[in-house]
Amino acid sequence: MAFNNLDTLYRQVIMDHYKNPRNKGNLDGDTLTVDMNNPTCGDRIQLNMQVEDGVVKDAKFEGEGCSISMASASMMTQAIKGLEVEKALKMSEMFSKMMLGEDVDTTGLDVGDIEALQGVSKFPARIKCATLCWKAMEKGVKDE
Repeated sequence: MAFNNLDTLYRQVIMDHYKNPRNKGNLDGDTLTVDMNNPTCGDRIQLNMQVEDGVVKDAKFEGEGCSISMASASMMTQAIKGLEVEKALKMSEMFSKMMLGEDVDTTGLDVGDIEALQGVSKFPARIKCATLCWKAMEKGVKDE
């Protein structure tokens, strides 16, 4: 299997988020907390979000798992901070489609490093790893 320079770059971005996670930790105060796990591989995440007036003011996570699940959580928390809940849900929908290998419209969305995970769609067993934190975010804001 040959890899091009873009694959290499994406791998580096994923490993950077895994080794140097952004927004790892817990939030103090009144937060939405969602615990989720992926029993097939052992990934687990606890997502904390501060949502005020329909906006995700802050988001942090704790957890353990593979590089894909932890990098995805790091990228997601960066991406949703400051977004209206509806836009965060739209981004989650876009991410789910990307994981299914579908072409996605990112118009109006600042996807940041998230596109580095698009190669995960080639490995169906790893899609749940990448989407775990996104499902936690969806659950948290929908249950609120």
